[in-house]
Order: sequence, then C-alpha cells, then structure tokens
Amino acid sequence: MSIILIVDRIEKGVAVCEGEGGTFKHILLSALPPGLREGDCLRPDGEGYIIDKEETARRRAALKSLFDRLKKT
Repeated sequence: MSIILIVDRIEKGVAVCEGEGGTFKHILLSALPPGLREGDCLRPDGEGYIIDKEETARRRAALKSLFDRLKKT
C-alpha cells in the first residue's frame, strides 16, 4: 500500500495534508486533481497525486459512525 495523505484543510491556494505519523505537507492546489475537498485521501501516482475515492469513502463512513454513536450517549 502506498503512502496516503489526507487533506486537512485548504487555504490560500494550498492543500495542507496530514501524512503518516502526524507530519504535514503543503501542496499547491494547481498540482492536485480538480474538485479536491477537505477530508479527501491522496495517493501518489508517479505524476502527482490522485484522489483515492474508496479510502475517502471508507474514512468518512467510519467518522460518521463514530459521530452517530457519540450523539447517542
């Protein structure tokens, strides 16, 4: 499995991405796929990055489940 980055936030034309071990990487939006959103998972593809839609959906579902459980308590 390749290294994954998660888009933490987008500010001033830059995506601030969190990597493994809590490290952060700043990537120009112009170097990333169009339509990128906060919370998207990125994987390197040799020419830049691609959005890993399956991993993004899996993580969003896990966070929604956690949030739903927290609301019940």
